[in-house]
Amino acid sequence: MILPKERDLRFITIRRGGTLTDSDHHLLALWAADCAEHVLHFFEEEQPSDPRPRQAIEAVRAWTCGELKMMETRAMGGHSMAAARNLKGAARNAAYAAGQAAVTAHVAAHELGAAAYAIKAVWESVEKNEKDKAGEKECKWQRNQLPDEIRELVLDDQKLRNQICWFVFNF
Repeated sequence: MILPKERDLRFITIRRGGTLTDSDHHLLALWAADCAEHVLHFFEEEQPSDPRPRQAIEAVRAWTCGELKMMETRAMGGHSMAAARNLKGAARNAAYAAGQAAVTAHVAAHELGAAAYAIKAVWESVEKNEKDKAGEKECKWQRNQLPDEIRELVLDDQKLRNQICWFVFNF
């Protein structure tokens, strides 16, 4: 479970009683898509004929442009997570990252799920003794992709939810 029991108003849009603007919601979704796409090759190398995770990433990007409705995007996220079910390791986590990125359109706080699963995918792709170094490298890469407008929000969210996200943001 990567979502907190109590919802953070910073990740709820203004029209639903929170403080998140639509533009920042879109930035969170685009950042989540970037995190997922960065590790998508782990899935595609193992399942080259399954387009669902890539379609989920494309869907959330389309949602941010108004080309897809939230419900369609959320459904694509579910399809990506279904692609992960029978897999293990890096491929499974990469598909989950793509699914989490897509469902960010529905619940903005899923942005951290995409990042966390991406780091888990990297962890699964290396030998145990290389795990920390590879995880740190991926976490730093993700942070370097953060737009200034949401940087503080995401970094604070990483601190708050690190424990329920398998401590992948320790770096």
